[in-house]
Amino acid sequence: MLQVKEKFPGVLLCFLLALPCWWLGHKFPVIGAPVFAIVLGMILTQIFRQKGMFQKGIQYTSKKILQYAVILLGFGLNLSEIAMVGATSLPIIVSTIATSLIVSYVLHRLMHMDENSSILIGVGSSICGGSAIAATAPVIDANDEEIAQAISVIFLFNVLAALIFPSLGGALGLTNEGFGLFAGTAVNDTSSVTAAAAAWDGMHPGANTLEIATIVKLTRTLAIIPITLFLAVYKARSKKQRLMAVLMN
Repeated sequence: MLQVKEKFPGVLLCFLLALPCWWLGHKFPVIGAPVFAIVLGMILTQIFRQKGMFQKGIQYTSKKILQYAVILLGFGLNLSEIAMVGATSLPIIVSTIATSLIVSYVLHRLMHMDENSSILIGVGSSICGGSAIAATAPVIDANDEEIAQAISVIFLFNVLAALIFPSLGGALGLTNEGFGLFAGTAVNDTSSVTAAAAAWDGMHPGANTLEIATIVKLTRTLAIIPITLFLAVYKARSKKQRLMAVLMN
């Protein structure tokens, strides 16, 4: 009971902050609610540097509740629709995810980036933005700063993609189906995918690319499962190797 009382103020604060961000996300889908939430959180952190009684609740929300939200994300996946559209797009999805992860690893080695930040940015850009970061962060024991950096990078490019991709798709001469596949595989976050596809539909009446792009994006989301399992095994082996090295020394 004491733990509930300690966490409740922080959880309530996060909930009250999430409401206006959710509303703004619907009003401005090209930006998305997560971006508004990040910006508002950064502003309030500068104003109220001492979190005091809110600290435990904020930590609980950023870890446990965020993990539960990823589980709830699964309830939004229609497997029959994913099987229909995803089957044709699956080779492209697998290729783009693999390419993105390989490029992330190469850049991590060349630029000597922090491993956790590299992993979070890699899975965020290759799979599904903030959801993949939220699912992966506890597995690799990422801290709050690493999570914030990764989410900031991902959502910056989400906004740019949502603004640029509809015009870029027209310049490339993509068909409606082609743009749906393009947006679903190249844009990171679901809200930005729908914003880009909706903008394309507005430029091409009757195109109906929103449904195609969304299903392709949800098919990408399923990659969270094998990626998190792989990272869990990788981190467990790394910890075991470090422990053995310490014991041998």
